[in-house]
Amino acid sequence: MISAADYARHDALGLAGLVARGETTATELLEAALARAAEVNPKINAINIPMHEIGRARAAGTLLGPFAGVPFLIKDIVQDYGGVPASSGCVPLRDWKAPSHAAITQRFLDAGLVIFGKTATPELALKGITESRAWGITRNPWNLDHTPGGSSGGAAAAVAAGIVPMAGANDGGGSIRIPAACCGLFGLRPSRGRVPLGPRMGEAWEGANSDLVVSRSVRDSAAMLDALQGPDIGAPFEIRAPERPYMDELQREPGRLRVAFCTRSPLGSPVDPQHVEAVHQTAKLLESLGHHVEEAEPAVDGALLARCFITMYMGNVAASVAEIRALTGCAESDFEPDTRVFAQAGAALDAGEYVRRRRLWNDFARAFGQFFLTHDLYLTPTLACPPVRIGELDQPAALRAAQKLVLGLRGGGLLLRSGMVEQIATESLSKVPFTQLSNLTGTPSMSVPLYQTAQGLPLGLQFVAPFGEEGRLLRVAAQLERALPWFDRMPSL
Repeated sequence: MISAADYARHDALGLAGLVARGETTATELLEAALARAAEVNPKINAINIPMHEIGRARAAGTLLGPFAGVPFLIKDIVQDYGGVPASSGCVPLRDWKAPSHAAITQRFLDAGLVIFGKTATPELALKGITESRAWGITRNPWNLDHTPGGSSGGAAAAVAAGIVPMAGANDGGGSIRIPAACCGLFGLRPSRGRVPLGPRMGEAWEGANSDLVVSRSVRDSAAMLDALQGPDIGAPFEIRAPERPYMDELQREPGRLRVAFCTRSPLGSPVDPQHVEAVHQTAKLLESLGHHVEEAEPAVDGALLARCFITMYMGNVAASVAEIRALTGCAESDFEPDTRVFAQAGAALDAGEYVRRRRLWNDFARAFGQFFLTHDLYLTPTLACPPVRIGELDQPAALRAAQKLVLGLRGGGLLLRSGMVEQIATESLSKVPFTQLSNLTGTPSMSVPLYQTAQGLPLGLQFVAPFGEEGRLLRVAAQLERALPWFDRMPSL
């Protein structure tokens, strides 16, 4: 039987290597993962839907692929597993079972992974924290009083706590990078269309969402991207295939890159001094590695981009709530108040205004593309502050009372005119103002866990590359991983 210490000191490819050499078995690895989950999940609440017997049956069978025999967790939204509840973090769907595997889940299985559970997400993956009425509060293994981020907070907490070496995640506004930064993990968000989202959808959140994993090592994310990339049947478009396997990129030097950095929040909101200093330290590190570094930012109106993101967000919440109500027959009151606010506001949106703001995404992408003619990478903090405390983002009592009144009147138009929706969204985005640019422009980005705060919480740095250039990000990530290793940096629970 593999020891807990041996299990923890390997990444996913390392564990797969043990299985391939006959030094352990898939069943032994799964039991080690289940033992760790039994020990720590009651503290962090990362796994909301156990699939133990499904995992045990799979581990006992013949497994092939680069991750054959490795225990794995999928996120409880988008990554459907046929016959298993797919709650999307909301009460009305707690018992609703997915009719079939999502394309990405099938590719996880084809890679040899042993899926044994699903991880918590906030309701409909709508927040940068992971707290829901359906499943409760998910906590950060580095400090249980703080959030692991969101919406892939359960995935990140499970990996940081050592339950699995990597876990499925997705990112529509920062939901891979935010929890990676909160939990001291590597988080790569692929370009739009790189990883399939079918068959239940073509482009989630109007194309803003991408799926991959949060991981402890760069090579695990690279190998997983190799396993997942490429369109599924009926995909809306096919992105240019990579020139070589992403794993091969890790052996290639990035060359002398032109790196632009910025520490100014695109919303004009405060940025924690420790995060500003981390960017400057990273700039110095990059210079020492031979790169050209200068302070610069793309010609994008950050406040306008945020309004366009919020508009997309409201429209999608309205559509999702309507679909779930039609599917389950539930009442609107079965959803959380914030979800209802955005749903009513989204339902009241003028269709022409929605399309006008969606068209502005093209302007942002063109401006960012122009920026990348003179720069190879864009560096910012991943977050504007350390991981927030549990409950810190709860709405004040007066605002909750106003919400309740307007919701009772079904005043979606009033919500829009009052500015209440934008107030809620802006306050939330002020903590994570750097990530949405990548989502709306479809560009690949990553959070790299290079530093920690004075309080011992993880601190991530975000890099964004031009569309389709995941290989460039991975080459730099591997270089940074060698310069400032983080793999052995784990919380004590």
